[in-house]
Amino acid sequence: MKKNVFLTWEDIFSRIEYIKKKYKIDKKTKIYGVPKNGMILAGFFNAVNVPAPEDADFILDDIIDSGTTKKKFKKLFPKKKFITLFEKDAKVDWVNFPFEKQIDEDQNDTVVRLLQIIGEDPRREGLLDTPRRYLSAFHEFLNPPTFNMTTFDAEKTDEMIVQLDIPFYSFCEHHLLPFFGKGYIAYIPDKKIVGLSKLARTLETFSRRLQNQERITNQVADYLQENLQAKGVAVVLKARHLCMEMRGVKTSDTNTVTSKLLGYFRTDERTRAEFLNLIGNHRN
Repeated sequence: MKKNVFLTWEDIFSRIEYIKKKYKIDKKTKIYGVPKNGMILAGFFNAVNVPAPEDADFILDDIIDSGTTKKKFKKLFPKKKFITLFEKDAKVDWVNFPFEKQIDEDQNDTVVRLLQIIGEDPRREGLLDTPRRYLSAFHEFLNPPTFNMTTFDAEKTDEMIVQLDIPFYSFCEHHLLPFFGKGYIAYIPDKKIVGLSKLARTLETFSRRLQNQERITNQVADYLQENLQAKGVAVVLKARHLCMEMRGVKTSDTNTVTSKLLGYFRTDERTRAEFLNLIGNHRN
């Protein structure tokens, strides 16, 4: 009879350390985590997490089961190293990770306990299905769709390309409360341009995590610069933080603005002013 295996956090971190030593993974190594478990595990490697497999040094998945996922990625990216934390043997029916979303009562118990801690009765009608819905919503949010950062020949395009009012949503990693707003992204091509949807996809990928606004701003700018090798990249995010509006200082309608300027946007005053004027005039 096949058995279920329940992994502990100790099992996972021990295996991560083994893999880091085996493949010489450090802070500069780029890892793409296969959704959803591979994406979660990639965050524990203290490396650079990239949203597209073609940009990675390693493609990471949680476990080899049938081998279908590995075959798919090896076919699409034959030069990329595909690694997994565990490999399921024939005697094992299912491997359970401690962070996985579960659907039975025992696996919803953490949310039930949380409801009890804040003084609610999880047995009342309005809360009976809340644990399942809560876990499902977080799982959906924290697993954005993957995309390919397809680039094209710039064909002598050397003017600023700007995308305004890109909506984004994220969760404050300190309080698990939402923050949301709009992004303003620009770049000056050198040899590559990218489809406009990819600018929005990049912001979505880095924001749909437990985050802070400053980190999202930096990650989006650095990722675009690395992939486009542009003459300049500029990212400005404007957001409302419910952790500040609903608790603590309780200031409503307050916006936080963060920016990251690279290349010409940082070194050339006129280029920087043109971008900021575009944002300002657009808002007015």
